[in-house]
Amino acid sequence: MALKTWKNMLKFPHLVTLILLALLVALLHLTRNNDNLVLVQHQVFLKREQNGTRNDSKIPECNFFSGKWVYDNISYPLYKERNCSFMENDFACERHGRKDLKYQNWRWQPHHCDLPRFNGTALLEKLRGKKLVFVGDSLIRNQWRSMLCLIEPYLTPSTNKTVVLNGTSFYSFHSIEYNATIGLYWAPMLVESNCDDVIIHRVRPRVIRIKSIAEHGRHWNDADILVFDSYAWWMDRTMTVLWGSFGSPDAIYKRVEMKLRRYEIVLNTWSDWLEMHLNRTKTKVFFMSASPFPSGHTMWGTSSSCLKKTDPIFNETYWASGANRNMMRIVESTIEKLAQRGLKVEYLNITQLSGYREDAHPAIYRTYWHTVTKQQLQEYPAVFADCMHWCLPGVPDIWNQILYAYVTRY
Repeated sequence: MALKTWKNMLKFPHLVTLILLALLVALLHLTRNNDNLVLVQHQVFLKREQNGTRNDSKIPECNFFSGKWVYDNISYPLYKERNCSFMENDFACERHGRKDLKYQNWRWQPHHCDLPRFNGTALLEKLRGKKLVFVGDSLIRNQWRSMLCLIEPYLTPSTNKTVVLNGTSFYSFHSIEYNATIGLYWAPMLVESNCDDVIIHRVRPRVIRIKSIAEHGRHWNDADILVFDSYAWWMDRTMTVLWGSFGSPDAIYKRVEMKLRRYEIVLNTWSDWLEMHLNRTKTKVFFMSASPFPSGHTMWGTSSSCLKKTDPIFNETYWASGANRNMMRIVESTIEKLAQRGLKVEYLNITQLSGYREDAHPAIYRTYWHTVTKQQLQEYPAVFADCMHWCLPGVPDIWNQILYAYVTRY
């Protein structure tokens, strides 16, 4: 009977085609991913919203991380350096003598969509009664300062804009109007180390308690949004690992190489803490990918190639030499394993888009923790050039625009 039916259908090839198309449409409908976020080859995509409706199958996924820099001196910068009460001298390049300010006017343009423009009021409403904490090293501090500068124009004039240091590691700004806290917890290695004082952290040799994170974690467990980073401080070829407690006579210290392995162990320690202590119904977690830099031998461990750069790199295949792909794969693998255990961490892969911006580093236009004379800077700029951190306004504002897009769409 079935054979006879197919023979009859083959007499009408157009009918067969229509049936096959119908089956294909049905299959696509059944297998369509209705999640707002999709992970494809370690890259996060965010579906665009239309008329406030989420998960519209007619709206293509938006890859915020693939695009180009477009000069835009009309809508950028999003704030003025001199008008930001939260500005830090390390990132205030204009204040420290940089004359070429074009670095402030570049807008990140994704290839197939638009990055939502930052709206501080919308973000502060989202944070009403909540706590956002950035955790990590000086690059996450760079991003935290950027976030405070971004929201400042949306605060009332009477707002107390004081940043408070609690203990030795936790900076916080609290908006009474929104009952919202935006904090920075200094933990450059994520786990406990002898570098955990936010002010006095230039300690050598660096010592880490590779399996100990609880002391840090108790400062995070009440946060509603956590944004982590940890990369640049792991570039040392060797590091001292401590088994036991600081100051304990039974402690064992061992100098180790194995950069990738020690990084992997620490991320496993971090992921275990999240799995055991995170309130999954309350807290959203983000991990920033490596902030790239060119490798070299300045006092920052970078090259001095950012000196006198005035334009972005437009070759989309460019990859900063200091961005270690193997270390990034360890982060991606750790996040994938967490997802398999039912814990979602959003990986914001800002590495390549940031790597194009060698023009946006402070170079010699910043403060130093020790005395550096103008003559020294003029004679030996390559020694002192900071090609790791970022001028503000600048690249971290784009990181925060992307973070804003994720936070406000939940």
